[in-house]
Amino acid sequence: MNRTLEIVKTIYEISQLETLEAPQVALAGRSNVGKSSLVNCLSGRKKLAKISSTPGKTRSLNYFKVHPDDFYIVDLPGYGYAKCSKSERQKWAKLIETYMTDNPWLKAVAVLLDCRLTPQKLDIEMTSYLRKMNIPILPVLTKADKIKQKDRAKIQNQWKDLLQQEKLPLLVSSKTGMNREKLWDILAAAAQD
Repeated sequence: MNRTLEIVKTIYEISQLETLEAPQVALAGRSNVGKSSLVNCLSGRKKLAKISSTPGKTRSLNYFKVHPDDFYIVDLPGYGYAKCSKSERQKWAKLIETYMTDNPWLKAVAVLLDCRLTPQKLDIEMTSYLRKMNIPILPVLTKADKIKQKDRAKIQNQWKDLLQQEKLPLLVSSKTGMNREKLWDILAAAAQD
């Protein structure tokens, strides 16, 4: 299926939050994990989401409408390292928490994990938080083109065990398009649950 993305809303402040009555799947991950690159890969367009070599450029909730499926992908600000003040990071955290709390339209969160790194404390905290809120987790291992083929299964199994998931996390590469269609299918299926 040929899916397209259209940016329809950007939210910087809690006061701007409003209910968009359609299923939503959020993208969460550390700063510099490749969320914006993944959005561009999914869309098939290079400049839909802004990409920077400086972590922490996504400072808002960005709602992308998926056509023809009629659900939203919501790109969240990255957590962790970013060149900004502590108060700015706390503001993002509060915005994300408010968005996720009691949101009946949020069907799942795709947690993006850099497959080149050992499990990071912030990733574990995010997945624990989502579990406590009973929000389904879709683990996605980014930058898979940068690790050797022989190491991929080991990394997938490590994250599967750590996250206590039934299925292996999906390996993706925004650069090569690896598993792009599989990721689309997973996101669309989660939106329908």
